[in-house]
Amino acid sequence: MDKPLITGISAIQQDRQLCRVCQADSVISKNKKHCPYCGSHISPRIKHSQQKTWALLLTSAIFIIPANIYPITYLLKNSTLYPDTIFSGIITLIKGGMPGIALIVFVASIMVPILKILALGFISLSVHFKWQLSPKKQLIAFTVVEWIGRWSILDLFVISIMVAVFDKGNLLSVYPGIAATSFTLVVITTLFAAESFDTRLIWDANNDAK
Repeated sequence: MDKPLITGISAIQQDRQLCRVCQADSVISKNKKHCPYCGSHISPRIKHSQQKTWALLLTSAIFIIPANIYPITYLLKNSTLYPDTIFSGIITLIKGGMPGIALIVFVASIMVPILKILALGFISLSVHFKWQLSPKKQLIAFTVVEWIGRWSILDLFVISIMVAVFDKGNLLSVYPGIAATSFTLVVITTLFAAESFDTRLIWDANNDAK
C-alpha cells in the first residue's frame, strides 16, 4: 500500500497528522492514534515541547564550549603526549595539504553544531514571543537544520577510526580527549532538541499574534 508523503505544512489540518517516523499523512481519531503504515504512535501534540527543546539547547550550548577548547584527541608518540583540539586538527590538515578534509571537519564539527543551536534557538524565541515571521520559511529552515545536523556525528566516526587504526599499543597511540565526550553530548542534545520541537507551534504562534 502506497503511503502519501507530504510536507509538515500541508499536514497541519484538523484531524490529520504527519507521522514523525515514516512521514506519512494520517487521519487520527479517538479510536485511531497509530500510523496505519508503520504502526508508530501519533500524538496531536508533543507534550512540553518548548521546555524540552530549551533544556536540550541550553545543555548543548554549555558543552559546545569545552568541545572546542579542550583536546579532542591525544597522540602518544615515543612516550610523549600531543594534545589536539578541533581547531589545531584543522590547521594540521591544512598544513598537511588536505584542505578538503579540513573543510569537512570544520563544517561538521564547528559550523553545523553552532548554526543548529542558533537556528533552533531563534525559532524557539519566535514561537515564545510570537514574532510575525513566515511560518513556511521557519519550517523550511528547521527541516534543513534538522537534516544537516545529523552529519555532525561524522567527527566522532573519524576519532573512532583513528583510535582503531593507530592504537596498536606500541610506539604510536591515539586516545579520545574530554572534548570528544563534550562534542558527543552536543550532537546528541541537538538531535533530541530538534526531535522534541513541535513544528505546529510555529503556526500556533503566528495565528495567536494576529
